[in-house]
Amino acid sequence: MKDIGVGVIGLGMGMDLFLLHDDPKSRFEVRGICSATPEKVRHVAEERGVRFSTTDFNELVAREDLEVIAVYSPDHLHGEHCIAALQAGKHVVCTKPLVGRQRGAGVMLECEQIVQLAREKDCRFLVGQTMRFDPEFRAAKTLLDEGDLGRVLFAEAHYVHDLRGIGELTPWRVTAPQDLMFGGACHPIDLLRWFLGDVEEISVYASGINPPYPIEDNFLINLRFANGVIARILAAYGLVHPPMPMMGLSLYGTKASIQCDYHDFKGGNVNIVFDKLEGQPTLSTHFDAVMEGAYGHGKAVRQYMSHFEDCLVNGKAPSPNAVDGARTIAVGCAGWESIRTGQPARVRNDF
Repeated sequence: MKDIGVGVIGLGMGMDLFLLHDDPKSRFEVRGICSATPEKVRHVAEERGVRFSTTDFNELVAREDLEVIAVYSPDHLHGEHCIAALQAGKHVVCTKPLVGRQRGAGVMLECEQIVQLAREKDCRFLVGQTMRFDPEFRAAKTLLDEGDLGRVLFAEAHYVHDLRGIGELTPWRVTAPQDLMFGGACHPIDLLRWFLGDVEEISVYASGINPPYPIEDNFLINLRFANGVIARILAAYGLVHPPMPMMGLSLYGTKASIQCDYHDFKGGNVNIVFDKLEGQPTLSTHFDAVMEGAYGHGKAVRQYMSHFEDCLVNGKAPSPNAVDGARTIAVGCAGWESIRTGQPARVRNDF
């Protein structure tokens, strides 16, 4: 039963929404698409048989046959597109980050507008933070929630990705430019927030600039959470990719320590040592990269859209929602303040 109409803004990673369109178990149907490139819009509409296509996002969000707007446009356009969709009374899925205007006050203003509109219009809002939906990180969250790790003493996460050459595929990342504190570091920031709650204070060192990116693209981030836990993040993009997984998480608890890693094409691993096991052997498991014909970003999209469908049908609250997205952006804003001042910065959490 395809009874939930979806309009997609952005036909790069937004093409992953057709995985649901073609899935008979999903109630989502892509009924409208929008892209700034007329040729791409025409081609996708003809190839996929989409009933409505446009280069004007305002025309898309006004459609009465669309209940959901999926925002996959360049980072710096997310705020504008999400606000327009919410004003039209649509439920929204927005790929990370929630917003992405570089550093300025407009970032927090857009966050405030999105959170306020989602509440006023009573619209469901999901931020597509893929690491929350990868099975290796979900396994770690289950172990933490059920008390198997004990109390977390320290945590660390990383997202290391060689972005050389990606500017040729998505030129906006260079010309906008993409702010990699928001568009990259938001992955491990949001992941740690999911495990540990709100961030209270942040201290950051940044380096760059590495062509083609005209702004800093490597970050060492120290965090102190409201619950007292300290953590660190490596977010590095202007480099030659080392022989390590692209994304990772480590939690050091009073009962056990766990390490998780993920790579697009190789899947993920979980390694854990329990203090109560004699000799402290390492227990390991592997999660395949492919799920029902999808891998990487497409796999995560299927997982978080399944969650979103459940929220729409059964009246549940999505996670991460607009407030989560705003708080992650607030961590990034405080990170830029720390870089600018050379001092730790307090993080805003009141949304």
